[in-house]
Amino acid sequence: MTNSESADHYTVLDLWHPESGGKAVDQNEIKSAYRRALLRNHPDKGRGRQVEQLEQPQYTIDEVTEAYNILVNPSTRLQYDETLKIKRRGKNDKNVENHEGVEAIDLDDLLSNAVLKFVAETNSDDSDGFGQASGSSSEWFGIGLPKGYDDVTDQVDVKGLDLLNSDSGFGNARTLFDTSKPSALINGKGKANPRGDEVKKDWVESDTDEQLMLFIPFQSTLKVHTLHITSLCPSRASAEEDDPPMRPKTIQLYTNRAHILGFEEAEDIPATQSILLQPQDWDSTTGTAKFELRFVKFQNVSSLVVFVLDGDGEGEKVRIDRLRIIGERGEKRELGKLEKIGDEVGE
Repeated sequence: MTNSESADHYTVLDLWHPESGGKAVDQNEIKSAYRRALLRNHPDKGRGRQVEQLEQPQYTIDEVTEAYNILVNPSTRLQYDETLKIKRRGKNDKNVENHEGVEAIDLDDLLSNAVLKFVAETNSDDSDGFGQASGSSSEWFGIGLPKGYDDVTDQVDVKGLDLLNSDSGFGNARTLFDTSKPSALINGKGKANPRGDEVKKDWVESDTDEQLMLFIPFQSTLKVHTLHITSLCPSRASAEEDDPPMRPKTIQLYTNRAHILGFEEAEDIPATQSILLQPQDWDSTTGTAKFELRFVKFQNVSSLVVFVLDGDGEGEKVRIDRLRIIGERGEKRELGKLEKIGDEVGE
């Protein structure tokens, strides 16, 4: 049973409301609350529990996602807060249509328009340049988005990520999908962000050799148009180590796998697409390369395996700072029930 009809977006995500007098939540808190709400409200997670044991009302995944999309964007969140105030005042004033000269507002219509505005801002006319921010001000993009497509990285099911041959002294698979600006762009290429006596290494490096294997499941089926990959390797002259990491050079992509592939297994399976990155493909300012995919091959993607075969030099390690997925959202799938979908006739 849900309380969705009476709940606002802050309640759905279990966040402090600005009218409660508590500290205003920032976007990182909203994103963390969104992930918790997805886990808390997923239908599979509730199996085996008694209704009496549920501490919080249950909402649909669509309601959780709608709440997140409104609150994570500063402009739509401000618009929502103002409308929520009017709606709450209206409960105490039957004549809300004329209350303080404000006309009656349909909250559902306004929120629908707010979501459309959110998408429109993401696809602004300024999206062709390098190193531009899109969407909310806290999100970083190494390269502008292609017109007509969205950043769908938020559809990554972070609970199901898997990464092989990564050095544990650096970031994990989730690090690759961090929306913040890489620390190496703030402190200088190749350098981490110091935090007291600790150093935050917000990137991934391979371990025993130059290969990496990343499994990315999605919360919905996607049409994937472009991948953005950021690799901020230091030059050999400025490197603090004898064997600095390399940028990826050859990458193979596999779609709709139920789990991560082994390295030997990947060699025996035809890739959905192979990519060869050249030095000129990398933006010199942001360290980001974009590669457009064969769109017809990436129409109903429920998972993606990214296999980095080698780097662009003679070193033994490869480095990746960020990964962005650009395309179109499709239908939500039921998490935990990923099935392989053949993308070739006869598969």
